[in-house]
Amino acid sequence: MTENLPPTDEQTIRCPRLGHQISFSFCRIESKGLPCFKTLDCWYAHFPVEAHLKTELSPEQWEKSFDRPSQPKMASLLELIEQAKKVKKQET
Repeated sequence: MTENLPPTDEQTIRCPRLGHQISFSFCRIESKGLPCFKTLDCWYAHFPVEAHLKTELSPEQWEKSFDRPSQPKMASLLELIEQAKKVKKQET
């Protein structure tokens, strides 16, 4: 495996926000198509995630993902609930 390649979907880790196993591909698009703000914290021990994302994201995308103040936990949870409702609605 090349050093900067992300893990495949077969490799999962426990998400501290959602509380279950997820793959890097989910973390990569979790925030409206951008990486979750915790992606660097969660994946640094598994592969050079920061180097990988810096080559993949534009400076603007990097800033939106990692160089912004984090939301309060309640606002984050409400946003995740709304996203889940939209997905469920689209599936029905």
